[in-house]
Amino acid sequence: MLFNNPLPQRLKEARKKAKLSQKALGVRIGMDESTASPRMNQYEKGKHTPDVQTLKLIAAELNVPLNYFFCESQSSAKLACIIDKMTENEKKELIEYMSKLKLDAKNK
Repeated sequence: MLFNNPLPQRLKEARKKAKLSQKALGVRIGMDESTASPRMNQYEKGKHTPDVQTLKLIAAELNVPLNYFFCESQSSAKLACIIDKMTENEKKELIEYMSKLKLDAKNK
C-alpha cells in the first residue's frame, strides 16, 4: 500500500496562508538565512522531512497544531485547527456530543 505523505502540501498551504516566503519562515524558526529557503523548499517538495523539533517550531510559527501536518483529508486538517483553538471544557463538550452522535447512529 502506497502512503501519500500529507506533510509537504500541508506545510505549503499553512505557509502561504500565513503570507510568508519559504525563506522568511525558515529564518523565523532559526535557520541560517542562506539555507532557509532551500531547506524549506525541500520540505515542501517532500525530498526531506523536518525532524519533530523543527516541525514543532514551524507549527508554532504558522499557528497550526502539530497534527495538522499529518491530516490526510482537508476536513481533518480543518477540524484539527478548530479543535486546537478550543478550551479544554469545549473539547470535553465536543467529545460528549460526538460520542452521543455516534451512539445514536449505532442504535438506528
